[in-house]
Amino acid sequence: MWNKTKLILSNREIVLKILVTFALLLVFKAGTYIPIPLISTTSVQQIIAGNDFLTVLNAFSGGGLSNFSILALGISPYITSSIVVQMLQMVIPRLKDWSTQGEQGKEKLNRITRYLTIVIAMVQGLLIIFSLGAKPENILVDSLIKYKNVYWLVYIYMAVVVTAGSAFTMWLADLITRHGIGNGSSMIISAGIISSIPTMFTTLSAKYLGANFTGVHCFLFILIIVLYFAMILGVVYFEGAVRKVPVQYANRQAGQKGSDIPIKINSASVIPVIFASTLMSIPLTFVGVMGLSTETSNAAYWLNQVFSSSQPIGMALYIILIVFFSFFYSFMQIDPDQISDNLEKQGAFIPGYRPGEETKLQLSKMLFRITLIGAAYLAILAMVPIIVSKAFGFTASESSAITIGGTSLIIVVGVAIETFRQIETASETKDYKGFLD
Repeated sequence: MWNKTKLILSNREIVLKILVTFALLLVFKAGTYIPIPLISTTSVQQIIAGNDFLTVLNAFSGGGLSNFSILALGISPYITSSIVVQMLQMVIPRLKDWSTQGEQGKEKLNRITRYLTIVIAMVQGLLIIFSLGAKPENILVDSLIKYKNVYWLVYIYMAVVVTAGSAFTMWLADLITRHGIGNGSSMIISAGIISSIPTMFTTLSAKYLGANFTGVHCFLFILIIVLYFAMILGVVYFEGAVRKVPVQYANRQAGQKGSDIPIKINSASVIPVIFASTLMSIPLTFVGVMGLSTETSNAAYWLNQVFSSSQPIGMALYIILIVFFSFFYSFMQIDPDQISDNLEKQGAFIPGYRPGEETKLQLSKMLFRITLIGAAYLAILAMVPIIVSKAFGFTASESSAITIGGTSLIIVVGVAIETFRQIETASETKDYKGFLD
Protein backbone atom coordinates (compact mmCIF):
# COMPACT_ATOMS: atom_id res chain seq x y z
CA MET A 1 0.00 0.00 0.00
CA TRP A 2 2.82 2.40 0.90
CA ASN A 3 4.62 1.60 -2.37
CA LYS A 4 1.49 2.42 -4.36
CA THR A 5 1.05 5.70 -2.48
CA LYS A 6 4.70 6.58 -3.09
CA LEU A 7 4.33 5.79 -6.79
CA ILE A 8 1.25 8.03 -7.06
CA LEU A 9 2.84 10.94 -5.19
CA SER A 10 5.97 10.74 -7.32
CA ASN A 11 3.90 11.33 -10.45
CA ARG A 12 3.65 15.11 -10.94
CA GLU A 13 0.83 14.86 -13.48
CA ILE A 14 -1.41 12.89 -11.11
CA VAL A 15 -0.60 15.16 -8.15
CA LEU A 16 -1.49 18.20 -10.27
CA LYS A 17 -4.80 16.61 -11.28
CA ILE A 18 -5.60 15.86 -7.63
CA LEU A 19 -4.86 19.48 -6.65
CA VAL A 20 -7.04 20.78 -9.51
CA THR A 21 -9.86 18.50 -8.39
CA PHE A 22 -9.66 19.73 -4.78
CA ALA A 23 -9.57 23.38 -5.93
CA LEU A 24 -12.71 22.97 -8.08
CA LEU A 25 -14.50 21.11 -5.28
CA LEU A 26 -13.69 23.99 -2.92
CA VAL A 27 -15.27 26.39 -5.43
CA PHE A 28 -18.41 24.23 -5.43
CA LYS A 29 -18.50 24.05 -1.64
CA ALA A 30 -18.08 27.81 -1.34
CA GLY A 31 -21.04 28.26 -3.69
CA THR A 32 -23.30 26.25 -1.37
CA TYR A 33 -22.96 29.01 1.24
CA ILE A 34 -24.05 31.86 -1.08
CA PRO A 35 -27.81 32.31 -0.46
CA ILE A 36 -30.32 33.30 -3.11
CA PRO A 37 -31.08 37.04 -2.79
CA LEU A 38 -34.41 37.94 -1.11
CA ILE A 39 -34.67 34.58 0.68
CA SER A 40 -34.88 33.76 4.38
CA THR A 41 -33.73 30.31 5.54
CA THR A 42 -35.43 30.41 8.96
CA SER A 43 -37.72 27.38 8.49
CA VAL A 44 -36.25 25.77 5.37
CA GLN A 45 -34.12 23.20 7.23
CA GLN A 46 -37.10 21.92 9.26
CA ILE A 47 -39.20 21.55 6.10
CA ILE A 48 -36.42 19.68 4.29
CA ALA A 49 -35.93 17.31 7.24
CA GLY A 50 -39.57 16.21 6.94
CA ASN A 51 -39.32 15.29 3.24
CA ASP A 52 -37.37 12.18 2.22
CA PHE A 53 -36.68 13.36 -1.32
CA LEU A 54 -35.54 16.82 -0.23
CA THR A 55 -33.23 15.22 2.34
CA VAL A 56 -31.55 13.15 -0.40
CA LEU A 57 -31.40 16.21 -2.67
CA ASN A 58 -29.82 18.23 0.13
CA ALA A 59 -27.15 15.56 0.62
CA PHE A 60 -26.38 15.54 -3.12
CA SER A 61 -26.04 19.33 -3.14
CA GLY A 62 -23.57 19.34 -0.22
CA GLY A 63 -26.04 21.15 2.05
CA GLY A 64 -26.76 23.77 -0.61
CA LEU A 65 -30.52 23.17 -0.43
CA SER A 66 -30.74 23.63 3.35
CA ASN A 67 -28.76 26.86 2.94
CA PHE A 68 -31.01 27.68 -0.04
CA SER A 69 -27.93 28.75 -1.92
CA ILE A 70 -27.48 29.51 -5.60
CA LEU A 71 -26.27 25.89 -5.91
CA ALA A 72 -29.33 24.50 -4.10
CA LEU A 73 -29.94 21.77 -6.71
CA GLY A 74 -26.26 20.94 -7.22
CA ILE A 75 -25.53 18.34 -9.88
CA SER A 76 -28.74 16.31 -9.34
CA PRO A 77 -30.58 17.70 -12.45
CA TYR A 78 -27.65 16.59 -14.61
CA ILE A 79 -27.69 13.10 -13.05
CA THR A 80 -31.45 12.83 -13.63
CA SER A 81 -31.04 14.04 -17.21
CA SER A 82 -28.28 11.50 -17.89
CA ILE A 83 -30.46 8.66 -16.62
CA VAL A 84 -33.44 9.83 -18.69
CA VAL A 85 -31.37 10.05 -21.89
CA GLN A 86 -29.92 6.61 -21.20
CA MET A 87 -33.41 5.13 -20.79
CA LEU A 88 -34.72 6.93 -23.89
CA GLN A 89 -32.14 5.06 -25.94
CA MET A 90 -34.29 1.96 -25.41
CA VAL A 91 -37.32 3.49 -27.14
CA ILE A 92 -35.84 6.06 -29.59
CA PRO A 93 -33.80 4.36 -32.36
CA ARG A 94 -31.93 7.55 -33.32
CA LEU A 95 -30.55 7.97 -29.80
CA LYS A 96 -29.54 4.31 -29.82
CA ASP A 97 -27.71 4.82 -33.12
CA TRP A 98 -25.86 7.85 -31.74
CA SER A 99 -24.62 5.79 -28.79
CA THR A 100 -22.82 3.48 -31.26
CA GLN A 101 -21.27 6.23 -33.42
CA GLY A 102 -18.19 6.88 -31.31
CA GLU A 103 -17.14 10.35 -30.18
CA GLN A 104 -19.43 12.17 -32.62
CA GLY A 105 -22.52 10.35 -31.39
CA LYS A 106 -21.42 10.76 -27.79
CA GLU A 107 -21.13 14.52 -28.30
CA LYS A 108 -24.70 14.67 -29.64
CA LEU A 109 -26.02 12.75 -26.63
CA ASN A 110 -24.07 15.02 -24.26
CA ARG A 111 -25.60 18.08 -25.92
CA ILE A 112 -29.12 16.71 -25.46
CA THR A 113 -28.30 15.80 -21.85
CA ARG A 114 -27.18 19.36 -21.12
CA TYR A 115 -30.29 20.93 -22.65
CA LEU A 116 -32.50 18.52 -20.73
CA THR A 117 -30.57 19.37 -17.55
CA ILE A 118 -31.63 23.02 -17.82
CA VAL A 119 -35.28 22.03 -18.28
CA ILE A 120 -35.22 19.58 -15.35
CA ALA A 121 -33.43 22.10 -13.13
CA MET A 122 -36.05 24.75 -13.88
CA VAL A 123 -38.93 22.34 -13.18
CA GLN A 124 -37.33 21.06 -9.96
CA GLY A 125 -36.57 24.60 -8.84
CA LEU A 126 -40.14 25.77 -9.45
CA LEU A 127 -41.65 22.76 -7.66
CA ILE A 128 -39.43 23.08 -4.59
CA ILE A 129 -39.72 26.86 -4.32
CA PHE A 130 -43.48 26.96 -4.83
CA SER A 131 -43.83 24.07 -2.35
CA LEU A 132 -41.79 25.84 0.31
CA GLY A 133 -43.43 29.13 -0.65
CA ALA A 134 -46.93 27.86 0.17
CA LYS A 135 -46.21 29.74 3.38
CA PRO A 136 -44.23 32.79 2.17
CA GLU A 137 -42.90 33.52 5.64
CA ASN A 138 -40.84 30.31 5.36
CA ILE A 139 -38.64 31.52 2.50
CA LEU A 140 -39.14 35.26 1.87
CA VAL A 141 -37.44 38.09 3.71
CA ASP A 142 -39.74 40.13 5.93
CA SER A 143 -39.70 43.15 3.61
CA LEU A 144 -41.40 41.13 0.82
CA ILE A 145 -44.17 39.51 2.87
CA LYS A 146 -46.58 42.39 2.28
CA TYR A 147 -46.26 42.23 -1.55
CA LYS A 148 -48.62 39.28 -2.10
CA ASN A 149 -49.26 40.07 -5.76
CA VAL A 150 -45.62 39.57 -6.78
CA TYR A 151 -44.89 36.31 -4.93
CA TRP A 152 -45.07 34.26 -8.15
CA LEU A 153 -42.63 36.61 -9.89
CA VAL A 154 -40.12 36.33 -7.02
CA TYR A 155 -40.45 32.54 -7.01
CA ILE A 156 -39.78 32.33 -10.76
CA TYR A 157 -36.74 34.58 -10.29
CA MET A 158 -35.44 32.22 -7.57
CA ALA A 159 -35.99 29.21 -9.85
CA VAL A 160 -33.97 30.91 -12.60
CA VAL A 161 -31.14 31.54 -10.12
CA VAL A 162 -30.94 27.89 -8.98
CA THR A 163 -31.17 26.75 -12.62
CA ALA A 164 -28.14 28.92 -13.42
CA GLY A 165 -26.45 27.39 -10.37
CA SER A 166 -27.05 23.90 -11.77
CA ALA A 167 -25.57 24.96 -15.12
CA PHE A 168 -22.51 26.31 -13.28
CA THR A 169 -22.16 23.06 -11.30
CA MET A 170 -22.40 21.08 -14.55
CA TRP A 171 -19.56 23.21 -15.95
CA LEU A 172 -17.44 22.53 -12.84
CA ALA A 173 -18.09 18.80 -13.26
CA ASP A 174 -16.86 18.97 -16.87
CA LEU A 175 -13.69 20.74 -15.75
CA ILE A 176 -13.01 18.04 -13.14
CA THR A 177 -13.58 15.27 -15.71
CA ARG A 178 -11.22 16.91 -18.23
CA HIS A 179 -8.49 18.31 -15.99
CA GLY A 180 -8.90 16.49 -12.68
CA ILE A 181 -9.30 12.99 -11.28
CA GLY A 182 -12.38 10.80 -11.70
CA ASN A 183 -15.85 11.57 -13.03
CA GLY A 184 -16.73 15.20 -12.28
CA SER A 185 -20.40 14.75 -11.41
CA SER A 186 -19.66 11.78 -9.14
CA MET A 187 -16.85 13.67 -7.41
CA ILE A 188 -19.12 16.67 -6.73
CA ILE A 189 -21.85 14.48 -5.25
CA SER A 190 -19.33 12.61 -3.10
CA ALA A 191 -17.69 15.84 -1.92
CA GLY A 192 -21.08 17.20 -0.90
CA ILE A 193 -21.90 14.05 1.06
CA ILE A 194 -18.48 13.83 2.72
CA SER A 195 -18.69 17.48 3.80
CA SER A 196 -21.79 16.61 5.85
CA ILE A 197 -19.99 13.92 7.90
CA PRO A 198 -18.60 16.41 10.50
CA THR A 199 -22.18 17.65 11.02
CA MET A 200 -23.25 14.08 11.76
CA PHE A 201 -20.61 13.62 14.45
CA THR A 202 -21.36 17.07 15.90
CA THR A 203 -25.07 16.21 16.11
CA LEU A 204 -24.31 12.85 17.73
CA SER A 205 -21.96 14.47 20.25
CA ALA A 206 -24.53 17.12 21.16
CA LYS A 207 -27.22 14.48 21.62
CA TYR A 208 -25.29 11.92 23.66
CA LEU A 209 -22.13 13.57 25.01
CA GLY A 210 -23.46 17.02 25.84
CA ALA A 211 -25.45 18.19 28.85
CA ASN A 212 -27.35 14.87 29.01
CA PHE A 213 -24.21 12.74 29.26
CA THR A 214 -24.75 9.38 30.99
CA GLY A 215 -23.25 5.92 30.78
CA VAL A 216 -26.19 4.74 28.66
CA HIS A 217 -25.80 7.69 26.29
CA CYS A 218 -22.07 6.99 25.95
CA PHE A 219 -22.87 3.36 25.06
CA LEU A 220 -25.44 4.48 22.46
CA PHE A 221 -22.92 6.91 20.96
CA ILE A 222 -20.30 4.14 20.58
CA LEU A 223 -22.94 1.73 19.24
CA ILE A 224 -23.98 4.15 16.48
CA ILE A 225 -20.33 4.79 15.50
CA VAL A 226 -19.65 1.03 15.34
CA LEU A 227 -22.81 0.54 13.27
CA TYR A 228 -21.72 3.32 10.92
CA PHE A 229 -18.32 1.74 10.22
CA ALA A 230 -19.90 -1.73 9.94
CA MET A 231 -22.19 -0.35 7.23
CA ILE A 232 -19.17 1.09 5.40
CA LEU A 233 -17.42 -2.30 5.45
CA GLY A 234 -20.60 -4.01 4.21
CA VAL A 235 -21.03 -1.54 1.36
CA VAL A 236 -17.36 -1.88 0.35
CA TYR A 237 -17.79 -5.67 0.19
CA PHE A 238 -21.01 -5.62 -1.86
CA GLU A 239 -19.88 -2.83 -4.21
CA GLY A 240 -16.78 -4.84 -5.05
CA ALA A 241 -18.55 -8.22 -5.26
CA VAL A 242 -18.55 -9.68 -8.78
CA ARG A 243 -19.91 -12.92 -10.23
CA LYS A 244 -17.54 -14.12 -12.96
CA VAL A 245 -19.16 -16.17 -15.72
CA PRO A 246 -16.48 -18.38 -17.34
CA VAL A 247 -16.11 -18.19 -21.14
CA GLN A 248 -14.12 -20.48 -23.45
CA TYR A 249 -13.19 -20.04 -27.12
CA ALA A 250 -13.63 -22.83 -29.66
CA ASN A 251 -10.56 -21.84 -31.69
CA ARG A 252 -8.14 -22.00 -28.74
CA GLN A 253 -5.94 -25.02 -28.16
CA ALA A 254 -6.38 -27.31 -25.20
CA GLY A 255 -4.72 -26.00 -22.07
CA GLN A 256 -5.13 -22.34 -22.98
CA LYS A 257 -7.12 -20.35 -20.47
CA GLY A 258 -10.39 -18.70 -21.43
CA SER A 259 -11.80 -15.50 -20.02
CA ASP A 260 -14.85 -14.51 -18.04
CA ILE A 261 -17.76 -12.06 -18.01
CA PRO A 262 -17.82 -10.07 -14.73
CA ILE A 263 -21.31 -9.21 -13.47
CA LYS A 264 -21.50 -6.96 -10.42
CA ILE A 265 -23.82 -7.99 -7.60
CA ASN A 266 -25.17 -4.43 -7.59
CA SER A 267 -25.02 -3.65 -11.30
CA ALA A 268 -27.79 -1.03 -10.98
CA SER A 269 -25.74 0.96 -8.45
CA VAL A 270 -27.72 3.62 -6.57
CA ILE A 271 -30.17 4.44 -9.38
CA PRO A 272 -33.10 2.26 -8.10
CA VAL A 273 -33.04 4.06 -4.74
CA ILE A 274 -32.98 7.48 -6.43
CA PHE A 275 -35.86 6.58 -8.76
CA ALA A 276 -37.92 5.09 -5.92
CA SER A 277 -37.46 8.09 -3.61
CA THR A 278 -38.17 10.51 -6.47
CA LEU A 279 -41.44 8.82 -7.46
CA MET A 280 -42.62 8.62 -3.86
CA SER A 281 -41.79 12.27 -3.25
CA ILE A 282 -43.94 13.58 -6.13
CA PRO A 283 -47.36 13.24 -4.38
CA LEU A 284 -45.95 14.67 -1.13
CA THR A 285 -44.45 17.59 -3.05
CA PHE A 286 -47.86 18.43 -4.53
CA VAL A 287 -49.34 18.24 -1.02
CA GLY A 288 -46.78 20.81 0.05
CA VAL A 289 -47.47 23.01 -2.99
CA MET A 290 -51.20 23.03 -2.20
CA GLY A 291 -50.49 23.89 1.43
CA LEU A 292 -52.34 20.84 2.81
CA SER A 293 -51.69 19.41 6.27
CA THR A 294 -51.97 15.79 7.41
CA GLU A 295 -53.81 17.02 10.50
CA THR A 296 -56.55 18.90 8.63
CA SER A 297 -56.87 17.01 5.33
CA ASN A 298 -57.78 13.31 4.92
CA ALA A 299 -56.26 13.25 1.42
CA ALA A 300 -52.95 14.62 2.71
CA TYR A 301 -53.04 12.12 5.61
CA TRP A 302 -53.48 9.10 3.34
CA LEU A 303 -50.98 10.33 0.80
CA ASN A 304 -48.48 10.64 3.65
CA GLN A 305 -49.32 7.09 4.82
CA VAL A 306 -48.86 5.62 1.32
CA PHE A 307 -45.89 7.63 0.02
CA SER A 308 -43.83 8.41 3.13
CA SER A 309 -41.13 5.78 3.62
CA SER A 310 -41.26 6.37 7.38
CA GLN A 311 -44.79 4.89 7.47
CA PRO A 312 -45.44 1.10 7.25
CA ILE A 313 -47.38 1.24 3.96
CA GLY A 314 -44.91 3.70 2.45
CA MET A 315 -41.96 1.57 3.56
CA ALA A 316 -43.44 -1.51 1.83
CA LEU A 317 -44.06 0.51 -1.36
CA TYR A 318 -40.53 1.90 -1.16
CA ILE A 319 -39.03 -1.60 -1.03
CA ILE A 320 -41.22 -2.79 -3.94
CA LEU A 321 -40.11 0.15 -6.09
CA ILE A 322 -36.44 -0.43 -5.27
CA VAL A 323 -36.70 -4.11 -6.26
CA PHE A 324 -38.60 -3.25 -9.47
CA PHE A 325 -36.10 -0.61 -10.59
CA SER A 326 -33.18 -2.88 -9.66
CA PHE A 327 -34.38 -5.53 -12.09
CA PHE A 328 -35.42 -2.99 -14.72
CA TYR A 329 -32.09 -1.13 -14.76
CA SER A 330 -29.91 -4.24 -14.39
CA PHE A 331 -31.49 -5.92 -17.42
CA MET A 332 -31.23 -2.62 -19.30
CA GLN A 333 -27.51 -2.37 -18.50
CA ILE A 334 -26.74 -6.05 -19.12
CA ASP A 335 -28.61 -7.53 -22.07
CA PRO A 336 -28.34 -11.37 -22.06
CA ASP A 337 -29.43 -11.53 -25.74
CA GLN A 338 -26.71 -9.13 -26.85
CA ILE A 339 -24.03 -10.86 -24.77
CA SER A 340 -25.05 -14.24 -26.18
CA ASP A 341 -24.97 -12.94 -29.76
CA ASN A 342 -21.52 -11.38 -29.23
CA LEU A 343 -20.16 -14.62 -27.77
CA GLU A 344 -21.51 -16.59 -30.74
CA LYS A 345 -19.91 -14.16 -33.22
CA GLN A 346 -16.55 -14.49 -31.44
CA GLY A 347 -16.72 -18.27 -31.39
CA ALA A 348 -17.02 -18.28 -27.60
CA PHE A 349 -19.36 -20.18 -25.30
CA ILE A 350 -20.17 -20.76 -21.64
CA PRO A 351 -18.96 -24.26 -20.62
CA GLY A 352 -21.85 -26.71 -20.45
CA TYR A 353 -24.25 -24.63 -22.55
CA ARG A 354 -24.77 -24.51 -26.32
CA PRO A 355 -24.47 -21.13 -28.06
CA GLY A 356 -27.73 -19.41 -28.91
CA GLU A 357 -30.97 -19.76 -26.98
CA GLU A 358 -29.53 -22.03 -24.28
CA THR A 359 -26.79 -19.49 -23.49
CA LYS A 360 -29.33 -16.63 -23.45
CA LEU A 361 -31.56 -18.52 -21.04
CA GLN A 362 -28.65 -19.35 -18.73
CA LEU A 363 -27.39 -15.75 -18.70
CA SER A 364 -30.90 -14.50 -17.92
CA LYS A 365 -31.18 -16.93 -15.00
CA MET A 366 -27.77 -15.88 -13.65
CA LEU A 367 -28.59 -12.19 -13.95
CA PHE A 368 -31.96 -12.71 -12.25
CA ARG A 369 -30.37 -14.47 -9.27
CA ILE A 370 -27.57 -11.91 -8.98
CA THR A 371 -29.99 -8.98 -9.27
CA LEU A 372 -32.21 -10.51 -6.58
CA ILE A 373 -29.26 -10.39 -4.17
CA GLY A 374 -28.40 -6.85 -5.28
CA ALA A 375 -32.00 -5.66 -4.89
CA ALA A 376 -32.21 -7.14 -1.38
CA TYR A 377 -28.92 -5.40 -0.51
CA LEU A 378 -30.21 -2.04 -1.79
CA ALA A 379 -33.54 -2.40 -0.01
CA ILE A 380 -31.86 -3.21 3.31
CA LEU A 381 -29.39 -0.37 2.92
CA ALA A 382 -32.18 2.09 2.09
CA MET A 383 -34.19 0.97 5.11
CA VAL A 384 -31.34 1.15 7.63
CA PRO A 385 -31.48 4.98 8.10
CA ILE A 386 -35.25 4.83 8.69
CA ILE A 387 -34.98 1.92 11.13
CA VAL A 388 -32.05 3.51 13.00
CA SER A 389 -33.93 6.81 13.24
CA LYS A 390 -36.96 5.08 14.76
CA ALA A 391 -34.91 2.82 17.05
CA PHE A 392 -32.81 5.63 18.54
CA GLY A 393 -35.60 8.20 18.60
CA PHE A 394 -33.98 10.80 16.35
CA THR A 395 -35.91 13.97 15.60
CA ALA A 396 -36.50 15.06 11.99
CA SER A 397 -33.51 17.42 12.03
CA GLU A 398 -31.28 14.78 13.67
CA SER A 399 -32.33 12.16 11.10
CA SER A 400 -31.34 14.45 8.24
CA ALA A 401 -27.88 14.95 9.79
CA ILE A 402 -27.21 11.40 11.05
CA THR A 403 -27.20 9.09 8.02
CA ILE A 404 -26.32 5.47 8.82
CA GLY A 405 -26.34 3.64 5.49
CA GLY A 406 -28.60 4.78 2.67
CA THR A 407 -27.96 6.24 -0.76
CA SER A 408 -25.12 8.49 0.33
CA LEU A 409 -22.92 5.67 1.56
CA ILE A 410 -23.25 3.70 -1.70
CA ILE A 411 -22.25 6.73 -3.74
CA VAL A 412 -19.23 7.67 -1.61
CA VAL A 413 -17.86 4.12 -1.46
CA GLY A 414 -18.48 3.46 -5.16
CA VAL A 415 -16.82 6.72 -6.24
CA ALA A 416 -13.88 6.17 -3.86
CA ILE A 417 -13.23 2.67 -5.26
CA GLU A 418 -13.51 3.81 -8.89
CA THR A 419 -11.35 6.93 -8.37
CA PHE A 420 -8.60 4.96 -6.63
CA ARG A 421 -8.58 2.45 -9.50
CA GLN A 422 -8.21 5.29 -12.02
CA ILE A 423 -5.34 6.84 -10.05
CA GLU A 424 -3.64 3.47 -9.69
CA THR A 425 -4.03 2.69 -13.41
CA ALA A 426 -2.72 6.13 -14.41
CA SER A 427 0.34 5.80 -12.17
CA GLU A 428 1.15 2.32 -13.46
CA THR A 429 0.69 3.40 -17.09
CA LYS A 430 3.05 6.30 -16.57
CA ASP A 431 5.55 4.02 -14.90
CA TYR A 432 5.52 1.53 -17.80
CA LYS A 433 5.80 4.35 -20.34
CA GLY A 434 8.92 5.70 -18.66
CA PHE A 435 10.43 2.21 -18.54
CA LEU A 436 9.87 1.63 -22.25
CA ASP A 437 11.22 5.07 -23.19
